[in-house]
Amino acid sequence: MRNKDVIIRLAKLEDMESVQKIYAPYVLNTAISFEFDVPSVTEFENRYAAIVQQYPFLVAERAEEVVGYAYAGSFIERQAYDWTAELSIYVKQTLLKKGIGTKLYAELEKILRLQNVQICYACIAFSGLDDDACLDDTSILFHQKKGFIKIGDFRQCGYKFERWYHMCYMEKRLVPQGTTPKPFIPFSKLYAAM
Repeated sequence: MRNKDVIIRLAKLEDMESVQKIYAPYVLNTAISFEFDVPSVTEFENRYAAIVQQYPFLVAERAEEVVGYAYAGSFIERQAYDWTAELSIYVKQTLLKKGIGTKLYAELEKILRLQNVQICYACIAFSGLDDDACLDDTSILFHQKKGFIKIGDFRQCGYKFERWYHMCYMEKRLVPQGTTPKPFIPFSKLYAAM
């Protein structure tokens, strides 16, 4: 697969069934997600509808098949945090390490900059073990390559598959630290103006 075969576009409500299928193996077989049950398509539709009011939700498509998705959300819901966003990304497991995540994040960051977001965060599970069949360091390494730095750990905070997992936060600044922010533009307003 060539990177140019993948297009990134805004997600639509009808994409949520494909999104759910991509996410399901992460819930059922890994500790990447701390959810235990795969959300229904209706739940994904509700999440999508809530997200796109404030933030972008993107999908990667190849040959008319959704093969990955990424979105931003509130880091913390207080007005002083308007210029920060927490990112989530999932790629079809058979297509990892093929540049899809890189394309998704590049487009996501481009839109967040237009919204005047200054800082992106990623919440990432890790085990601290070399031989954990349910979790490896792929996500941490991916975010490091995208310019994120690790800023804090929460030790043994998630319990799944009869094992305790850690979680870390990684951060990426889109503008220099201390820059006075312009007003945050909700995605629904930005999209309407495009």
